[in-house]
Amino acid sequence: MTIRLWSREGEPEQSADFRRVLWTGEHSQLVVMTIPVGGEIGEETHWESDQILSFVAGAGKAVIEDEEQFVAPGDIVAVPAGTRHNFVNVGPNPLVLYTIYGPPEHADGAVHHTKEDADTAEESGEDEPPQQ
Repeated sequence: MTIRLWSREGEPEQSADFRRVLWTGEHSQLVVMTIPVGGEIGEETHWESDQILSFVAGAGKAVIEDEEQFVAPGDIVAVPAGTRHNFVNVGPNPLVLYTIYGPPEHADGAVHHTKEDADTAEESGEDEPPQQ
């Protein structure tokens, strides 16, 4: 087994991609996301995956079901499978976060430069997680 190490602050600086899958295991997946000023992840529900988000830069708003909460660097939000959610950038700088899905939610190694790229990949079936 090779040790994989990422710099919490350094990794997002290497790329401003909307979504970049860093690692995919059998039971979980690590993804870094950069939400541009005025942008959002988009309302979604992951029926099979729990999601844990850790915020490292920017200012955001978590919308979970019908509740809203502001989020900032150092905050962590857990979203259980089947829960409707969205995260919105409400600050003057990009909102950067790491998210862990369990089980994986996206294609191994996927890189989506923009939300539009991510939406297109999901709609076309190109962004499917590895088969368990």
